[in-house]
Amino acid sequence: MKIMLLVSSMHAGGAERVAATLVNAWTDRGDAVTLVPTYSAKGTCFYPLSDAVDLVWLADRVGTRDGGALAAWRRLRALRALIREKAPDVVISFLTNVNVAAILATRGLDVPLIVCERTNPVVEQSTGRLWRALRRLFYPRADMVTVQAEDTVEPFACQVPGIKQLKVIPNPLPPELLDAPRVDPAAAVARKRLLAMGRLAPAKRFDLLIDVYATLAADFPDWDLCIWGEGPDRDDLQARVARAGLDGRVQLPGRTTEPWEELAQGQAFVLSSEVEGFPNVLLEAMALGLPCVAFDCPSGPREMTRNGQDALLVPAGDRAQLAAALRRVMSDPAARRELGARAAESVRRRYALPAVLAEWDALFDAVRSKR
Repeated sequence: MKIMLLVSSMHAGGAERVAATLVNAWTDRGDAVTLVPTYSAKGTCFYPLSDAVDLVWLADRVGTRDGGALAAWRRLRALRALIREKAPDVVISFLTNVNVAAILATRGLDVPLIVCERTNPVVEQSTGRLWRALRRLFYPRADMVTVQAEDTVEPFACQVPGIKQLKVIPNPLPPELLDAPRVDPAAAVARKRLLAMGRLAPAKRFDLLIDVYATLAADFPDWDLCIWGEGPDRDDLQARVARAGLDGRVQLPGRTTEPWEELAQGQAFVLSSEVEGFPNVLLEAMALGLPCVAFDCPSGPREMTRNGQDALLVPAGDRAQLAAALRRVMSDPAARRELGARAAESVRRRYALPAVLAEWDALFDAVRSKR
């Protein structure tokens, strides 16, 4: 099968990680896969790709890395020409702006198109008014639209009426992660780590997490908070740490190229986001055997944790209940071990790559049969 996947960039993001995992898996089983980063500035691949993946930077085809309307038109024409040249059996696109471009570029080419939202499009605020209007206008022209959680389906169908097929497809666990040993969150260590990971941006609510940790720090002098990631909120978060007198107890070490290795150094994980699409880092922390505490934000954590069976699920934004849940895991080694083991067994079974690839194959069959 010939598959083309379009993604804005191959930087260090969740969508990019999933793109790399999928294209590597499809080529490993013998599919012919073309991966097309559409961003005008080319860039580099943060995640490793199989040599069998045909990586085509759209910027090279366009011949310019300028921005603006004229450059966008040139990219669209170059993308359409590339699709004609490669003649894929199916095109997949990630992220709203790329999805709109994919719909325009495939118009009239008789190529099945699956466009994928990579966050919760109903509640996220990063997509501007123009792109929301374009989404409403163009998504009904795609053969299929996917979201990442069941909770998103009904409200998104109301927000964007007329979608031909609206399906849920989860992110897979990278196969390399399943080969990694599970952690023992109850092992005796001199200093314990409560971990968080993500872009240092308002939606992740690391400010709230630092405030909540500050209420617990004195009672748990052997626990530190470590927040991995980079972003625009760094200075504000560092100032908040200083004001709370937590220098040395709260670390902001930046982005890591080895997230699983860093997660494996922790004894518990916390997701404090106010909104998510499908938080890969929560899934990976659970797969490694970390006991997890997560806000029940839209969307993803409720499905991942099976309504709180496999992690401690807290009402989104509730500081008191977040503090209580963290106190529980930080104070009870046996509970950490039991919760971590249950989480690992559950997500490794439900989100293993073969299981998710089978779901993708069902989507391919659905859009090709409609054609």
